[in-house]
Amino acid sequence: MDKIKLIALDMDGTLLNSNDEISDYTQKVIKNALEANIHVVLSTGRWLQSCLPYAKQLELPSYLITANGGEIWTVNEDLLEQHLLDPKMVQLMFELGEQTDVNSWMISTDRVWRGEAPENFYDHEWLKYGCDSLDTTKLDHIVKELSHYDELELTNSLPTNIEVNPKGVNKASALRKVCEKLDVTMNNVLAIGDSLNDIKMVQQAGMGVAMGNAQEAIQKVADFVTDANDRDGVAKAIKKFVLDQD
Repeated sequence: MDKIKLIALDMDGTLLNSNDEISDYTQKVIKNALEANIHVVLSTGRWLQSCLPYAKQLELPSYLITANGGEIWTVNEDLLEQHLLDPKMVQLMFELGEQTDVNSWMISTDRVWRGEAPENFYDHEWLKYGCDSLDTTKLDHIVKELSHYDELELTNSLPTNIEVNPKGVNKASALRKVCEKLDVTMNNVLAIGDSLNDIKMVQQAGMGVAMGNAQEAIQKVADFVTDANDRDGVAKAIKKFVLDQD
């Protein structure tokens, strides 16, 4: 394994515990990694405003990957890259969600929409569509319908949801761009996640780690399975593969 120089962290189900908090121990270990000149990057399905407070809490100095790779930001809120969905497709997906009776939510560049839609989809720039339901047959129907559109990238952040970005937009592709900016390679990356929207990032990293609470598919492709998010799984992986690597 090449020396780890960058840690890429999913947030929900990974960095954050069930209370949407970073434990004191995990925060301490991340601080130790930063002090060892290791880059730490949040790579999340969330939009900027809902992940920035955590980046500030951790005092991260460099980049943020948001909306599953739909945007790359600096922690100073400078936008470096952005990939948008066609408003026509977002409207189609929202209407499909309404017809299928699932809970729809959408991320535009200015807000998160939950269970509601704008009067005119073309008045906004769209980063991601998502929906969720406990009825997996409904989700299967939506996946089947959306599979006809080559311009879409489908994934999830929970077994009970679907997330859609433009084709080719994912955490792994965004992480490669961040690596280029920081002059490291994917072989120097420790990537940790728990869901299908993390799977490419985990597969392509030099060391891909699945959380103990991760979906089975990501545990199968990961190089290592750490403890669960409520038991400091991120901190334990960083200790094992980064802080002890010398």
